[in-house]
Amino acid sequence: MRSNKSYNKQLALLTAALLVCFLLNISLGSIRIPINEIVSGLYGSAENKTWQIIIQDFRLPKAITAILVGSGLGVSGLLMQTLFRNPLAGPFVLGISSGASLGVALVILGSGLFGGILATYLVSKWSIVIAASIGSLLVLIAVLAVSSKVRDTMAILIIGLMFGSITAAIVSVLSYFSTAEQLQQYIFWGFGSLSNLSWNELTIFFGLYVIGILLAIFSIKDLNSLLLGDNYAKSLGLNLKQSRMVIILSTSIIAGTITAFAGPIAFIGLAIPHLTRQIIKTSNHRVLLPAVCLYGSIVMLICDSIAQLPASDYILPINAITALIGAPVVIWLLVRQRKMMF
Repeated sequence: MRSNKSYNKQLALLTAALLVCFLLNISLGSIRIPINEIVSGLYGSAENKTWQIIIQDFRLPKAITAILVGSGLGVSGLLMQTLFRNPLAGPFVLGISSGASLGVALVILGSGLFGGILATYLVSKWSIVIAASIGSLLVLIAVLAVSSKVRDTMAILIIGLMFGSITAAIVSVLSYFSTAEQLQQYIFWGFGSLSNLSWNELTIFFGLYVIGILLAIFSIKDLNSLLLGDNYAKSLGLNLKQSRMVIILSTSIIAGTITAFAGPIAFIGLAIPHLTRQIIKTSNHRVLLPAVCLYGSIVMLICDSIAQLPASDYILPINAITALIGAPVVIWLLVRQRKMMF
């Protein structure tokens, strides 16, 4: 068993790595900006005014979004894998992402039903965010209602998957009756994006993110107890129903907010908890939670830097990069370890 000093040293190294990735992410792009100008630009004193605008209005919000998305999805995946004691559980297993996708589909694919000027007003940046949030919220309410009546945790997992199937079916029907232009817009939203947020939107995003993370921190002791099994957790005095609802609420707020503002970004929530367990080698959530936040942020910044195709005007879909870069790494780690730590 490792000492707390060893874990603290690892977390300090991860924090330093995060800072380096953060600066590199802001530096790289179609226009490369020197690191020293990045530091000056963060304080609003860059010599080149064009670089100043690029840093403060475009790259800095995008880098912060990457950190929030990576850490948030990592934490959500960790909570779900612990709650269900299932290594294949991810942040969207409860159907939260599917609910958000349905809300967006109703706005984009269903906008043709309204026609003319009304459709133009419906399909806007904020309408998509609001629709995704409402869709996530409705699924959350349904899942919380079910979790209050069902004792078996695995039953909640299956019900969440069924919600996802229902919403996917409705989206398929809407897609069938949609135009090519509407389908293209919906598909582009599904690719995910970190670069569409203004500072005002990022402030709202951050506020909701903090609420979800605080709930996760509040649940650390309960999460450690759940690793020992429901019966043992009960013997320790844990209120299973209350703990379950807080964990689901935390995951739903984080995952729903990320989907609403950045789209349904895959892989990170499923893979990062596994990567962290393999490297940190502990099941203690007091260590795992901050480590997952750091690893998720670092991986997301790296994926975003690759997606930007430095020195090019092209930007690849972030979903494609997270899967192409991350999946082989996870496979290699699992083969190397020969078993999954859980």
